[in-house]
Amino acid sequence: MLRMKPISISCLLILIALSSSFRVHSQTDNRFEVSKQLDIFNAIVKEVEMFYVDSIEVDKMVRRGIDAMLKGLDPYTEYFPEQEVDGFKTLVTGEYGGVGAYIRKHDEGVVITEPMEGQPAQLAGLKAGDIILAIDTADVSKAPSDRVSELLKGVPNTKVTLKVKRPGEKKPLKFDIIRKQVVVDQVVYSGVQGENTGYIYLNSFTDKSAQEVKTAFENLKQNHQIKSLILDLRNNGGGTLESAVQIVNIFVPKGKEVLSTRGRIKQRDRIYRTSLDPIDTVIPMAVLINGGSASSAEIVCGALQDLDRAVLVGQRSFGKGLVQSPRDLPYNGMVKITMSKYYIPSGRCIQKMDYSHQNEDGRVSEIPDSLTTVFYTSKGRPVRDGGGVEPDFEEAEDKTPTMMYYLVNDIGLFDYVTGWVLEHKTIPPVNEFVYSDEDYEKFKAFIKEKNFTYDRQSEKFLGNLKEVADFEGYLAEDSTMFNTLEAKLTPDLDKDLERYKDEIKKLISVEIIKRYYYQKGEIQESLKDDNILERALGVLNDKELYEKTLSAPESKESAEEELI
Repeated sequence: MLRMKPISISCLLILIALSSSFRVHSQTDNRFEVSKQLDIFNAIVKEVEMFYVDSIEVDKMVRRGIDAMLKGLDPYTEYFPEQEVDGFKTLVTGEYGGVGAYIRKHDEGVVITEPMEGQPAQLAGLKAGDIILAIDTADVSKAPSDRVSELLKGVPNTKVTLKVKRPGEKKPLKFDIIRKQVVVDQVVYSGVQGENTGYIYLNSFTDKSAQEVKTAFENLKQNHQIKSLILDLRNNGGGTLESAVQIVNIFVPKGKEVLSTRGRIKQRDRIYRTSLDPIDTVIPMAVLINGGSASSAEIVCGALQDLDRAVLVGQRSFGKGLVQSPRDLPYNGMVKITMSKYYIPSGRCIQKMDYSHQNEDGRVSEIPDSLTTVFYTSKGRPVRDGGGVEPDFEEAEDKTPTMMYYLVNDIGLFDYVTGWVLEHKTIPPVNEFVYSDEDYEKFKAFIKEKNFTYDRQSEKFLGNLKEVADFEGYLAEDSTMFNTLEAKLTPDLDKDLERYKDEIKKLISVEIIKRYYYQKGEIQESLKDDNILERALGVLNDKELYEKTLSAPESKESAEEELI
């Protein structure tokens, strides 16, 4: 048997030296390339600014270049110039100095769509439908919404005077408002569903989200003696990673791993564990998710699933397994950079899109199911990486017709509700309110009078198909089928208003309730006839089904065979 000679110390030192030399050389080459490309970019900007045929706005040109450069990486690596940094901080903290109201562009100017409950705008008497004419001495009747927003925000405890046009009032109204530090609540609504199930709706993850969830949960336990809990993370786009860890900590023991992050810079890799004593580690839990649940929302639902602490109900989540960190830039700017991927307790990463391998046209492919890997929860239940977090109980959401998107964005529906509210000074409590068929007939007449129009995707695709068929000569042979389809797919407002009557009535009901009961009422109204909520309640009320779902399978091998 041949024996290999041991490597001598001198040879080993040579190998280490060569390796070290290669790394230094590689780093030097990369730094030179960065310096070279920056010199080229700088020279191009100077040459274009000096010699281009028309005058240019350098800041806008460079901004387009930066945005295009970062877009080639992933959608989450973003640049924020000085004037946009405050907006980013608001997303992280949920706080800003202002009057506390949502606004949007209207045909007659900028309109208040919703004053936040308990905030300066609402307390001063402003209402949804008020059109802003002037802010202090500035005429904003023709100003864009971002300019109006800029003027409304300011240092807390400073006064701002608004002149508004209110539907139903002949003369403009004036309001003196004291700005304050507006804190946007992330637990929009909490209450009891069914007989004894607590419900918490979390809108986003900010620095204060965990405390709000904790407060809501403790209130439900102490004042309502709940026996189970539903945490609703549907359409929650995420936020700060730390708040997700803290929320998981409310329901799992101290010292449990919630996630780990890994990136190119190994020194920045971290393991996040629960660091506090929990509030309740045994109460039956269900988490509601859908395709809009992303980032920190996926950390919470994924960790609770991997730790066998809650059942998930709804649809597969978005699939964002990337972590961003802000970095300061010169002139008070900032860049948010994707620096790592995160891995939940089972060891899986739920990132769906592979941004490291983009096609020439910039498109990114999803990771196919065939390339995903099986991982296991703490009790041995099989789960997979890639493609988001899959619920334990899949329940489809009702499909939203294209027409509904146009109604939401069209100012006509908003104006109709404003008029409806003028005629109804009060309404019953949310659980008793019913929008009548008689009122719906009035809405139909109103929206038709406003010449409401909407696009139909089926009609658009048929037009494209006709072009191809005509180009290839099939249309000349027989156009009967296309004419028949075209007649069926041509938008018919009367028919569609009746076809989607239930969906549109629901939309109007939510908008009406919001005018009287604000965001809490909006959530309560939207939960009526919610099939995903009903499914979660059914699972929680079936103790045997709940415990079986979170129990260890007979064997990992058999569980994996079932998946395949």
